[in-house]
Amino acid sequence: MGLIASLFSVLFGGERNLVRDTVEVFRPNAEADAERDATRYAASLAQFAAEFAQPRRGLFDRVIDALNRLPRPFLALGTLGLFVSAMIEPIWFSQRMQGIALVPEPLWWLMGAIVSFYFGARHQTKSQEFQSGLAATLARAPQVAANIKELSTLLEVPDEWEEPNRALSDWRAQNGR
Repeated sequence: MGLIASLFSVLFGGERNLVRDTVEVFRPNAEADAERDATRYAASLAQFAAEFAQPRRGLFDRVIDALNRLPRPFLALGTLGLFVSAMIEPIWFSQRMQGIALVPEPLWWLMGAIVSFYFGARHQTKSQEFQSGLAATLARAPQVAANIKELSTLLEVPDEWEEPNRALSDWRAQNGR
């Protein structure tokens, strides 16, 4: 008995497991590997969410955002207005278009550059806001999964709680089912 006890003490004593330690040299511990992956994933999501976090916006920022939303509807409605004015007052419309024909080409290039930069910057801002919202949603995903798992365990009814329907089982017995 003493030999076997001392052998087990050498292999598993001192809060260590020589077999496990030897195997982990050749194959990583799956549980510890999963914990490291989860920690790494949570840290990267937290970093991503912090990168795109925006402070609370004041009145000035909201007013400027409202003003920034106006050019696109004005351009679209203005273009439709040009079509309507061409149909209602063709002479008036033709006179205005002759005036536009006199605008020098460099000025058209400048206007194109301004409009392109405006819409490009607006697109980039909206894209970054979308990514920050996505990062915040992904950061909440592990907590949501844990909540769903907890709720599903609450919905499971243990077998000892289920009582058989005696009337139904009697009916099945009488009808051969």
